[in-house]
Amino acid sequence: MNKEEFTKELIKLGIDLTEEQETKLEKFYNLLIEWNAKINLTRITIKEDVYLKHFYDSLTITKVVDLTKIETLCDVGTGAGFPGIVLKIVYPNLKITLVDSLLKRVNYLNSIIKELELKDIIAIHSRGEDLKREFDVVTARAVANIEKLLTYTMHLVNGNGIFIAMKGNIEEELSNSVIKKINKKYHIEKIEKFLLPKENSNRSLIVIRH
Repeated sequence: MNKEEFTKELIKLGIDLTEEQETKLEKFYNLLIEWNAKINLTRITIKEDVYLKHFYDSLTITKVVDLTKIETLCDVGTGAGFPGIVLKIVYPNLKITLVDSLLKRVNYLNSIIKELELKDIIAIHSRGEDLKREFDVVTARAVANIEKLLTYTMHLVNGNGIFIAMKGNIEEELSNSVIKKINKKYHIEKIEKFLLPKENSNRSLIVIRH
């Protein structure tokens, strides 16, 4: 996905990037590649692939939530900063907490935040299950099996908030029996399935409330 294709696909999501946001995403890409040579952050390094599989993929969360109306968001197991850093660049209104269990990744994230001059975003060295805060939206992208994931995340969701699991193909993982089990304790509000542009790989967004 080149930049022109990226911009066109984002418009379909209702996102019209400013020049400053485009510049920050470009800088983020360059910093990611620079840091990736020092610590293992991602196997995806070709620019067109990063724009599709990391940048665009991170922003597909807007299919199920209007981030212009959200105040606080927590990205659990953020890794290289997806979706959290991308969401902060595109939605500067968000107050974002990035959570990762590896200190070297947290150091990288803090460096990115400083280099991109991002405000109201912090990176915390912790596990989701150890954090004691509440947010409007909690998300996790490709972190763990959905049942296990809920033990890391649902206590972070405030009374009116939602958890959004960002997944690939969930056919096997989210069987009818698993759905029933989850719905006994929580409420699966929506399951949004779609294909990533160009490569047509499966993606799923699972929205869960208390």
